[in-house]
Amino acid sequence: QVQVADSGGGSVQAGGSLRLSCKISGYTLEVFATYCVGWFRQVPGKEREGVATINSFGATRYTDSVKGRFTISKGDDKKTFYLQMNSLKPEDSAMYYCAADPRSCDWPASHWPTPPRDWGQGTQVTVSS
Repeated sequence: QVQVADSGGGSVQAGGSLRLSCKISGYTLEVFATYCVGWFRQVPGKEREGVATINSFGATRYTDSVKGRFTISKGDDKKTFYLQMNSLKPEDSAMYYCAADPRSCDWPASHWPTPPRDWGQGTQVTVSS
């Protein structure tokens, strides 16, 4: 059974940092496996936005608004993925979702051809000015 558990959200002031975590189970995440893990965010009343992706080869992609500030990475346990968010801005405030998919993504983080298969429950990030 696939489980995607995202966590780590909170409230910070502008310029601060947060690290989101995403623990995935039920996937084959070992060497030679094919997968893609992505972080998305959504503000009420707006469309969900793809923020960052990492594939099984370790290749990463970011949407333009977070380049140089956010970093997506894979943990040593190979089952936990992170989104390190630095220099946060009020416009980064949103519900953030981790998602996983058995495809190996090589597309822009904000332009998935079809939505990821498995989703976390979301974690709220609030950045105050």
